[in-house]
Amino acid sequence: MFPAGKIDYWRCMHCMATFMDAAHLPDPAAERKRYEQHENSPDDPGYRHFLAKIAEPLEKRLSPGSSGLDFGCGPSPVLASMMAEAGHTMVVYDPFFFPDKRALESDYDFIVCTEVVEHFHAPAAEFGLLDRLLRPGGYLAIMTCFQNDDAKFENWHYRRDMTHVAFYRERTFHVIALRFGWHCDIPAKDVVLMQKP
Repeated sequence: MFPAGKIDYWRCMHCMATFMDAAHLPDPAAERKRYEQHENSPDDPGYRHFLAKIAEPLEKRLSPGSSGLDFGCGPSPVLASMMAEAGHTMVVYDPFFFPDKRALESDYDFIVCTEVVEHFHAPAAEFGLLDRLLRPGGYLAIMTCFQNDDAKFENWHYRRDMTHVAFYRERTFHVIALRFGWHCDIPAKDVVLMQKP
């Protein structure tokens, strides 16, 4: 365990992930309040450009008319809209804003998690769920800020968001991929594409 600010963190020495001590995890009400402050509009060209960083490399790998899940889409599922505009069938799920768990009873050709995995309180369980939801040959697309510099961790803006509780390195994703038998590709900074065999 090591402190950063007034919060304690742990480091997995196998995958090098950093995660918040359970005593400091935010409660659901505090999480929702923070998420409601997000202003991500489908009409914002800057935000669409930001999401294109994950949408474009994923789209190159998908068959036309694939079925996708925007997992943890937040109050404004802009990426789901972009993928639908590209001709794919989209379902959205978010435990706070789109909590219909019927979305978790199907399987999908691809799943997108944009700025989501850093909120996972139980990453192993969440990645296990995503594996179950992904069809053979399907893609899991993740975008999150990689944690690379321990010396800057305490003052890192990404850490200071109280809802960000898990931080990943490139190595972390390669270890996760190995755990599930996925192929791991990192086509751009902070973007991971995993393919299930």
